[in-house]
Amino acid sequence: MAATNTKGIWKVITASSVGTLIEWYDFYIFGSLATVIAGQFFPKTNPTAALLSTLATFAAGFIVRPFGALVFGRIGDIVGRKYTFLLTLVIMGGSTFAIGCVPNYESIGFAAPIIVLILRLMQGLALGGEYGGAATYVAEHSPAGRRGYFTSWIQTTATLGLFISLGVILLTRHSLDADPAKSIAKFNDWGWRIPFLVSIVLVGVSIYIRLKMKESPLFSKLKEAGKTSLNPLKESFGNKTNLKIVLLALFGAAMGQGVVWYTGQFYAQSFIENSCKVDFDQSRTIIIWAILFATPFFVVFGALSDKIGRKWIMLSGMFLAIISYHLLFGQLLTTTDVGARVELTQKKEIKKVFTILPNANDTLVKTITKTVYEDGMSVAETKTDTAYAMEGKKTLKPDIKIAKTMGNGDYWRLVFIVFIMILYVTMVYGPIAAFLVELFPTRIRYTSMSLPYHIGNGVFGGLTPFIATLLATMYSDNKLAGLMYPVIVASICLVIGAVYISEKIKPNTTD
Repeated sequence: MAATNTKGIWKVITASSVGTLIEWYDFYIFGSLATVIAGQFFPKTNPTAALLSTLATFAAGFIVRPFGALVFGRIGDIVGRKYTFLLTLVIMGGSTFAIGCVPNYESIGFAAPIIVLILRLMQGLALGGEYGGAATYVAEHSPAGRRGYFTSWIQTTATLGLFISLGVILLTRHSLDADPAKSIAKFNDWGWRIPFLVSIVLVGVSIYIRLKMKESPLFSKLKEAGKTSLNPLKESFGNKTNLKIVLLALFGAAMGQGVVWYTGQFYAQSFIENSCKVDFDQSRTIIIWAILFATPFFVVFGALSDKIGRKWIMLSGMFLAIISYHLLFGQLLTTTDVGARVELTQKKEIKKVFTILPNANDTLVKTITKTVYEDGMSVAETKTDTAYAMEGKKTLKPDIKIAKTMGNGDYWRLVFIVFIMILYVTMVYGPIAAFLVELFPTRIRYTSMSLPYHIGNGVFGGLTPFIATLLATMYSDNKLAGLMYPVIVASICLVIGAVYISEKIKPNTTD
């Protein structure tokens, strides 16, 4: 029997959303600080390899999410929803706090990345159990005809978690010293740990809130009647009919949704910073503004799915992403290109900083060239080279870093482009919780819905920044090469979903 009224539903949504938002915040801090973490936990001799290693560690957390879905999904279907995602919250919070305490590579060598990897895997396992529990919990308190609307509030937490993580990072980065340059240096040295450490306070608040929650009414009735599943894994994946629905949910919806989510937000941020060379702060505030403008559409499309169905809203989001990603990412490159701009030569600044190396013979030379253009854009090029005292020493390739600060018009154009990408995210993600919940019976719902969701998001989606960056590195002459991965995956999902998913597959809206 489904929930038939909305009494107390907002308390349920608030309690579930706060904890889920904090878990997403914990999970995404790592990705948001990928470039900083690369220099902390991996050798600095090859910055590209360090960044790829960091993104691989970031992706590892996604790969283990399906295992978390199996472990905690089983517990959730046997013990209950409330205590299971209370446990996942504790594991996530503890792992995040611990990452902020791990010594860097220079202190403990390769033990540093190994410890971080283990903690990242624990984060992935915890998140694998969190989302399914929260979505199921809210859905089982909601009337069947409004599940899309009420569960869409849970859907906002993933994007808002990213939003808050970026905000905390920027706030921390600029509040460590009165001198902006010194503040950023301190952040890159040790201040990056603060966003990880403060999460323990947020987790404590969320645990307090969740301890006051009651069990889902549908699950409680099932448990009182002695009809809970004794073996959710066997019932979910050993039953051919249910397994078929699990696979359809994965390959016809969750897989495409995953790559659209991570391309439109994480890969977009990485692309703006690493391919377009936009300044650290601006590359993140661009995402923040785009998220702020787009987030209400999660609820819009969730509510719309109650009226016209989930399928075509999600598939339309995938279709739009497939046909427009190359155009949108191409516009990111065009907007940040300096080729056709007029330089203000009188404002060009060149500064050199000399640092004597420990051997007292050689000198580190850092040349900072700042170029300003008529439209307000400025480009800072930092070239680091070594001046050797002895002839015949092997000359190392200079390290060159470029940071572009966009003028007002171009800045907001970038925000609009990313907003469009995140709008696609709201289309594919807003209705999907209700879609997945309605596919499976209460007794095995936590397990059955969690696995396709976390394979689709954790494996296919979570690997997007790493694979796309790797492809762009392999095909260095084509900066859009990384888009091959999300476009191909979303296209396969679109075809399967369009052909095999039926809006009539809703056997459990009244269970």
